[in-house]
Amino acid sequence: MSRKVDVAGIMGPVWFIGWLFTIGFLKLSFFKGLLALIIWPYYIGDFLSNLPV
Repeated sequence: MSRKVDVAGIMGPVWFIGWLFTIGFLKLSFFKGLLALIIWPYYIGDFLSNLPV
C-alpha cells in the first residue's frame, strides 16, 4: 500500500519574490541579478556592511 503526499509549496514563490525584491532594492544590473540567484547572501552582506551605523 502506497501513500501519496501532496505538498502545496509556498517557499518557491516566496523565494522568487525575495530575489526580485533584492535585485530592485540593491539596483543590480541584469547580469548581477543573475549572479545574485547563486550568491544572493554576498550582495546582501555587501550592501549591509556599507550602511552608516
